[in-house]
This record gives sequence, C-alpha cells and structure tokens, in this order.
Amino acid sequence: MNSFGLRVLAAGCVCWWAVCAAGAQDAQKPAYLNPNLPAEERAADLVHRMTLPEKASQLVNQARAIPRLGVPAYDWWSEALHGVAVDGSTEFPEPIGLGATFDPAAIHQMAVDISIEARVIHVQAVRAGTNPFHHGLDFWAPNINIFRDPRWGRGQETYGEDPFLTGRMGVSFVTGMQGNDPHYYRTIATPKHFAVHSGPEPTRHKADVIVSKHDELDTYLPAFRAAVVEGKADSVMCAYNSINGQPACANQFLLENQLRGKWNFQGYVVSDCGAVRDIYSGHHYEPTQAQASAISLQRGMDNECIDGRKIVTNDDDYKPYLDAVKEGYLKESEIDRALIRLFTARMKLGLFDPPSMVPYSNIDESELNSPAHRALARKLADESMVLLKNDGTLPLKTRGIKIAVVGPLADQTHVLLGNYNGIPTHTVSILEGMRKEFAGDTINYVPGTDFLMTEHPKPRPNGWTQADLTPDPAAIEAAKNADVVVAVVGITSRLEGEEMRNEVEPGFKGGDRTSLDLPEPEENLIKALAATHKRLVIVLTNGSALAVNWASKHANAILEAWYPGEEGGTGVADTLSGRNNPGGRLPVTFYTGVNQLPPFTDYSMSGRTYRYFQGKPLYPFGYGLSYTTFRFSGLTIPTGTVKAGSPFVAEVTVTNTGKRAGDEVAQLYLSFPPAGGAPLRALRGFQRVHLAPGASQKVKFDLSPRDMSMVSAAGDPIVAEGEYTISVGGGQPGTGVQVLTGHFNVAGQLTLPE
Repeated sequence: MNSFGLRVLAAGCVCWWAVCAAGAQDAQKPAYLNPNLPAEERAADLVHRMTLPEKASQLVNQARAIPRLGVPAYDWWSEALHGVAVDGSTEFPEPIGLGATFDPAAIHQMAVDISIEARVIHVQAVRAGTNPFHHGLDFWAPNINIFRDPRWGRGQETYGEDPFLTGRMGVSFVTGMQGNDPHYYRTIATPKHFAVHSGPEPTRHKADVIVSKHDELDTYLPAFRAAVVEGKADSVMCAYNSINGQPACANQFLLENQLRGKWNFQGYVVSDCGAVRDIYSGHHYEPTQAQASAISLQRGMDNECIDGRKIVTNDDDYKPYLDAVKEGYLKESEIDRALIRLFTARMKLGLFDPPSMVPYSNIDESELNSPAHRALARKLADESMVLLKNDGTLPLKTRGIKIAVVGPLADQTHVLLGNYNGIPTHTVSILEGMRKEFAGDTINYVPGTDFLMTEHPKPRPNGWTQADLTPDPAAIEAAKNADVVVAVVGITSRLEGEEMRNEVEPGFKGGDRTSLDLPEPEENLIKALAATHKRLVIVLTNGSALAVNWASKHANAILEAWYPGEEGGTGVADTLSGRNNPGGRLPVTFYTGVNQLPPFTDYSMSGRTYRYFQGKPLYPFGYGLSYTTFRFSGLTIPTGTVKAGSPFVAEVTVTNTGKRAGDEVAQLYLSFPPAGGAPLRALRGFQRVHLAPGASQKVKFDLSPRDMSMVSAAGDPIVAEGEYTISVGGGQPGTGVQVLTGHFNVAGQLTLPE
C-alpha cells in the first residue's frame, strides 16, 4: 500500500478507535490507548513500541501511518494566519490590519472562530479520506516577527513594529486557537519564525544575522516569550536564517537557553520548510545532511518540514535521521525525546481518544463560514480602517451624489485577502461594497490604468512602459463628471510577499520592496485626478507602509484599508459613508521614504521604528483620525516613589466630545530614566473603547514589572531606578494629539528573568 493509501486507511484515529473501543474493558490494552493516563506517559509508551525506521518516519511533516500500532498518517502542516488556508473558510483581515485594530479581545474571538472552522475542516477531511494537506489541527500561526523595516515583503503577516502590541495580539491568538479545556486542545498554535526573521527574502536561506543581545531581548524575542509563557503555545517554528553564527533551527541561545531553558517551554518545535536542509546546504554549518539533521534534533527541533506540495512515497525526507544514527551522530534516545513531544501533542488534540471524550469533536459543521463568523470578519475589517487624512470630505453623503470610482483594485477581490489565505465562498470587492452602501447615488467605475489590471502581472525587466505611466482618459472624464472621486490604489500580495522569484515591477525585489513610494503609474493617476479639481478620496490597499507624500498634501482624504479580508469591500464602504467611524491606528511607522531608514540588511534597531527613530515620519505609529473628537482627563498615577517591581496602576477618563459615536484607542507610553539601551518611548498599555456622543469611560492600566521594564545595553531586562515619564492619550506624545503626561520615580533596580 502506498503512502496515500495508508493515510486513508488510518484517517485515522476515528476508525482505529472504533476497533479499540469494542475491547475497552480489556485490561491488557496498551497504555497509549488509555485516555485516563497522562498524555506524556501515553506518548512515551507508544514511541517505545516503534522500530527505529518507524520512529524516523514520524520526525517529518508528512508523518507516516504505522498500521500495526494503529497510528494514522498525519500531516503537521496547516495554516491559519487569518483564517484556515483552505477554500470555503472565513478569511479575516491580513494581520497587519488586525494589528491596526488594537483590539486583542476581537483577535481572540477571531482565533476561536478559526479553530472551530479548523475542527470542522479536519472532520470533513477525515471522513472523505481525500486531501491530506493543510487539514490537520496544528497551525503554523501567528507570525509574531517584528516588522522592523517596511521593505520586508512578509511584514504584512505580522501585527506591526511594536513588541508590546505584537505580544498582546499573539497571546490573544494563541489562547483563542488552543481553547481552555484542561485536557484537550481545540487546535495547536505555532508562533513563528523564531527568531529575528524579518527579511530580506532573497537571502533568508543563507543569511547570518548579527544582532546584539539587547536587540534580541528588547525587540525580537518579547512577543515569543509572551506567547509561550503567558499564552502557553504548544508549538514554535524555528526560522531559516542564522543568528550570530548558528542556524535558527540549531541555535543554542534561542532553543536551549531561552525557549526550553528560561521560558520552560514543554511543547514541540517545528522547522520552517527546508530550514533543516539549509543548515547543511545554505549555511554550511555542518558538512553533511545527516549531521545537520542530527544537530537540529539535539538542540531542540522536533519536527522537520520538508515538502507540502506532493505526497512523499519514499524515505528521502526522513532518511538523514537514520543515517545520523547509523553514522554515530545521533542517539535513538534523542529521537525518542522529540517523538514523545510530538505524540504528546497528538494525544492532547484527542486524536487517539473516542470522540465522545473530546469536547471539540462534535462541532456543528454549519459553523464553517457561518453568518456569525462573516459578521466578525466585517467587524474586524471596520476596526482595521485607519483614517490618515480628512479635510471634512468624509464621511460622504449616501443620497444624490455622483461618485467616480477609479483604480483596477476597486473591482478585484484577491487584493483583499492578502496571503496565506483560502478562497471564501464570497469576497466583497470595494466596488461591490460601495454599490451596495451608496445605492442611492450614481457610481461610475473606470479602471484608470493598466497597472495591476491582472492578478499575475508579467515581469517588466525594462521598467514601466508609456502605457503604464499614462492614465486612461476615461478616468479623467469620469472625474470631471463626478462630485467626488474615490481612487483605490496601492500594492498587493502579488507584489510583496514570501520569497518571490520574479522582479515583477520596479520598486520590488524578490518579494521585498526597494522603494516605499506609491508605484509611479498610480502616482500619475491620482495627480491627474486631482487636476480635475474634484474632491479626491484615496483608499490604500497594502500590507506595508506607503510613502504617500504627494497624496498627504493634495488629496482631500486618505483611508488606509490594508488587505481587509472577505468583508473588506464592506468595511471600506462602511467607513466612507460614516456607517463605520474609523478607529484603527497605525501599527507601523509611515516614513517619507527609504532615505529615512538604515540599510535593510542591518538588524540593529538603532534608527528603526517609533521606539528608536528620531526623525519626523509621514505618519507616526499609533496614529489615526476619527469622525468625532475625544478628550482625555484626570490622569492618576501613584504618588511619591515607587519601589522597583511593585504594581503600578494608571487611570484616565476618555470622553467623546463630538456628535458621532466612535472608538478611541487610549495609548500609554513610558519614557525611561537615561540609561544605555532605553528606547525614546515604548507602548506599555492600550485599550480600545467605544463611546456614544457625550459619554465618558474611565480606563485603567495595570502595569506589571515587565511592562515597566527596559533592556540594558548589556541585554539585561531591568526595572531601572530613576525618573519615568508616562504619557496617555490618543497617540504618541509629540505627534499633535492630546496627551496627558505625568512623572514618577522608581527606587531601586530590579533585574527580571529573561
């Protein structure tokens, strides 16, 4: 029987259990089939019954069936970055848009919904016995790398540039995915890519990233620590790149010192796909693949991702482990250690137990892409919208006006879904959303440019053509005949993304960006539209910051929409009409151009992100406008001197002083005593509140010692002695928003655990 046949034979635990259940009263049944025993004990019993070749076959993402033990085949590779990445699931906004919501509670609920759909999809796949790929219960998300540089093409998959915001979102996602049952996981979440992984894409398989311990503990590791220590993530993915001379999937500091040492991680580590092979072929860290595979296992990697595109029918993927044992580089007991972790996870997913015992086994299949889940997708799309500029043009009237909608992206849906996505049953384009929301108005749609007219643009080795750079005259005519022009422009995940092979357009390279500017054909288009002297509203689609310098001066309004998911068109239309009062805030800094940034290959945080950038950005981190106004008052903080490590509580009252209901994001920033390693300021608390006109709400911030801490130049997390400045308001201090400021002193210095 071939590999696929074995997978179907075992579809696995369900059929096997039916056989075993009949003999449930048999006291001689093996320990690994006894649900009353601890999961780790059961896993150890099962592993010790396997032959060495059987063991090796479980170390890869396409784990083989072992019929004699009733072990089904299992593919560890499933994706759920912002929805289960199979067709027919609910697709929420791309994570960069989720970061803009500043709403961890909503992200938690989204993860609950995703994991419910994942269980339905898994049950359907097992029942059908068909596609083995991406239908498991272990999900390689969230991506909690720090978006340190806007040129990185995969930054769209992250929650932005701030470690604190990323950590809060990561914990919310992990806990939502894994559930709160004391015995079983709903699914397993896998924070990735551990660690320091943030571009450039073309060199990721061989790059050795040199980074200080300060930057590791201050920027690159805090969100992972939070996801593991607070969120109890049961899996972590190690990255492609090397860090300070050691590949991530064999990195002693990351895997031994931090993850399994300081953080006491008890779960399993999966490699990024091909990363273990890179230890030998890309980084040349070991002279043979057998030695590379051995050292990765010895240092803490447990499951190697090789291939998810086709079913492996031979032993090529796991043979290096057998070779390593044969050649004396690897002990069988070291394989056992990894497998016990892996099978403990499968036991905790309930894959070896009767469905009646597993609370997540009988989810109503109508939950898949249910109306409630689509409603949450719309809510998150609404919450992700960031209003960057508005001279009063927005919100638009919804009766009796003529609107010219211009731009190919307005009538496309792929742009809304970002990457690592499935295809929903229906995705609402921006044009569709506007036609529904503005049904009482005249809408005239014209693409306006050939740029991005297709989902898969052809390579342009010689740069732009004249046709690319010249607007379509019909767009200008449509603008002249309109009361207001809505230009939908930006970029897509076909231009920025993971390790792309072609330089598709000028300004992009290998999936990364070489320029932050709006692509020239679109820049020319909006200039031509503005020349008609009609009100111009620009809607941006993008997964990374755009240097829209001209637009910020000349457009009447700019709405940042990101890649807003299957209800994205509705979210944009809701916001343009005022049905949704935008409350999103930027999770990244919008720079004026690459000239404000250090080299992309430099992983030092000096001069990067709002915490260390000393220039004037186009739009700052935490920025966003509203259709109403808010006032902050009554900041209270502890009086006198605070002892290092003591609890710290700050309170403030937020009032809606305008005429519309809306959301404000109360943001708390700390500035630290003058010391080596201290950032300019750091977000240490936030809360999104909804207020009716005239209403007030008291917001309370409970800061833990870790929230109060910084990382010294030497790389020690400390609560430093000295004077602190606390700022609470609708954004960063010094960015033009109302901020209340206070000062307090900390007595003594406290060193925190790494």
